[in-house]
Amino acid sequence: MGKVEGGMKCVKYLLFVFNFIFWLMGSFVLAVGLWLRFDPETVSLLNGEKAPDTFFIGVYILIGAGSLVMLVGFFGCCGAVRESQCLLGSFFACLLIIFGAEIAAGVFGFLNKDKIIQDVQNFYATTYNENNNSTLILSYQKVLNCCGTTASPCSDPKPDTTKDCETGIKDFFNSKLYIIGYVGIGIAGVMIIGMIFSMVLCCAIRNSREVI
Repeated sequence: MGKVEGGMKCVKYLLFVFNFIFWLMGSFVLAVGLWLRFDPETVSLLNGEKAPDTFFIGVYILIGAGSLVMLVGFFGCCGAVRESQCLLGSFFACLLIIFGAEIAAGVFGFLNKDKIIQDVQNFYATTYNENNNSTLILSYQKVLNCCGTTASPCSDPKPDTTKDCETGIKDFFNSKLYIIGYVGIGIAGVMIIGMIFSMVLCCAIRNSREVI
């Protein structure tokens, strides 16, 4: 069985290091997803019976992607160390699928960002009009440091309250969605490098075995 030599051996170890970093990034994505899902501030804003679940759907996708990236990174490490064309080919295919899914999820999130925020604002406004002293409304006002709505501002706002809660909701969820976006862009860039390395090494392994 032929072994890669020279420059390809360097690619082999670079791919191993890449996959280890890729595995760590998967762990980071999983951690970010779990943080967004169980963050007390976020949960307190979306734990009502009629609360929209669009934001958490995106978070669940992030958690699933992080777990899958960790698994793929592990198999990529094994493929690089064992110089297995099968494992490297599977690694490339998995990266390509994840990359495509991430692009689709990113486009979906970008196109629906305003809808997610609008759904939460509508949920808040409806709940506020029903009972503006409910536990949920007080939670919104405490977390977002806001009061009232655009149509019904607070009659006696706190001294440090400078915005209505609809504006507060927009600012809060924009910051959360940007975190998801930045993480996704970083992972996509790393995946492209991984696909290039895996194909170069896979071709080198095949050529070395054909020579022998």
